[in-house]
Amino acid sequence: MQTPIRTRLTLTTLAVLLIGMGLAAILSWLAVERLFLDTQRENLLSQARLSAAALQGQPIPVSSEPYAQTANAQPGIHTHLLEEQDAIVLALPDEAETASSRLPSLDYRDGSGENLYARSEIDSALNGTPATAIHRVDDQRVLYAAAPIYSETGQISGIVYIASPLAPSGLPVSVVLQLLGALLVAIVLAFAAGTLLARRIARPLEQLAQAARSVAAGNLMQQVPVDKDIKELHSLGESFNYMTGSLQKSDETKNVFIANVTHELRTPLTVIKGTIETLEDGALDDTEGRGPLLSSMQRETERLIRLVNELLVLTRADAGALQLDLRALDLAELARARCEGLSRLAAQRGIELTVEAREQAGVRGDADRLAQVLDNILDNAIRHSPDNARISILITKEGREVRCSVCDQGAGIAPKHLPFIFDRFYRADASRNRQTGGTGLGLAIARALVTAQGGRVAAESEPGAGATITFWLPTGP
Repeated sequence: MQTPIRTRLTLTTLAVLLIGMGLAAILSWLAVERLFLDTQRENLLSQARLSAAALQGQPIPVSSEPYAQTANAQPGIHTHLLEEQDAIVLALPDEAETASSRLPSLDYRDGSGENLYARSEIDSALNGTPATAIHRVDDQRVLYAAAPIYSETGQISGIVYIASPLAPSGLPVSVVLQLLGALLVAIVLAFAAGTLLARRIARPLEQLAQAARSVAAGNLMQQVPVDKDIKELHSLGESFNYMTGSLQKSDETKNVFIANVTHELRTPLTVIKGTIETLEDGALDDTEGRGPLLSSMQRETERLIRLVNELLVLTRADAGALQLDLRALDLAELARARCEGLSRLAAQRGIELTVEAREQAGVRGDADRLAQVLDNILDNAIRHSPDNARISILITKEGREVRCSVCDQGAGIAPKHLPFIFDRFYRADASRNRQTGGTGLGLAIARALVTAQGGRVAAESEPGAGATITFWLPTGP
């Protein structure tokens, strides 16, 4: 079963927080326990020192009662009871003897056989250093403090030995309850923080998923709010909105393209259909009348074939499927050849075509495709130039590129039309019909072919001063 991202984020965040809090709780517990034990040690040791200081120079009574190790688990009494200080005093038999010679004679043992004077804290006290230690008595931890008692001569005459039972957990119950309460509050806060964080992250993703479903259903107008606080969500939202904007533009372009193609195809097909119907109605037997009809049908058929071929070139260019025969060639020589091929069309209106190459214009390209580029640009320039005008081609070398500029002396292109003249089916002069204005694909094909050969294309124009179409190609041998 699929789990919502909000649930996953909540559980994951909560788990991470709980693990971190658990580690922090363990370290805190150990730190508090150590601090508590250190405090207990200091307090108990201070009490033993105070008791020992109070007994200095006084005779120490010796108890005749046998020592019981189980008494260790209770605060206070071990061997000698001083009621005023409520402490235990272990008396030494002879002040003049050394600690090492006295230990064997003071063999206080309990049922387990432990020698009381063998404990580290008592041994340390016998050597003049107060000390503490923790021992287990009947499965209970007990903290002990031992401090030496000095006689008037400065010799150790006894030891104050004080016991304080410890809680099984190492901490008092009140402290344990406080720590557990703090841990519970921290868990609640962690759950709340995890839920809020998951909601903060999941909400934009849920909105994005909903918008993506709408786009998949065909609604390309979807936009999602952009979260500016989280970098990744901000980038994701902007990318999604950019994608939907691009899809909208592509869809609009597609619809316009389909509408234009439909219109372009419908015109010659309508003419061909009308001509066929006329011929069927009896014009076919009219020897003089059928000639113009057949010529008209031939022209529309050629126009239809040309349009289909142009659309095929654009489709292949869009798909990156153009088959190019790239090789070294002289662009100036190619331009002169294309001007010669179009000279008859230009001569009908008295238009002069010139080519000027200031230096070697070797490029690497496909000769047939570049010829098509030049034909389209020159054909467009001829159609927009006045009679008896001049169209010049200037070829120069710029670094690692060769620049080819086609300049005409026509009416120019208005600034509002200039950015769109390479778009498909775009006509800057809306008054031109499709008979005199072409299909509107010439410059679009030129740009596609130049781009496919690693070049680029641009247009410059001022109203009334003509237009210049320029393209650049990489240099070749």
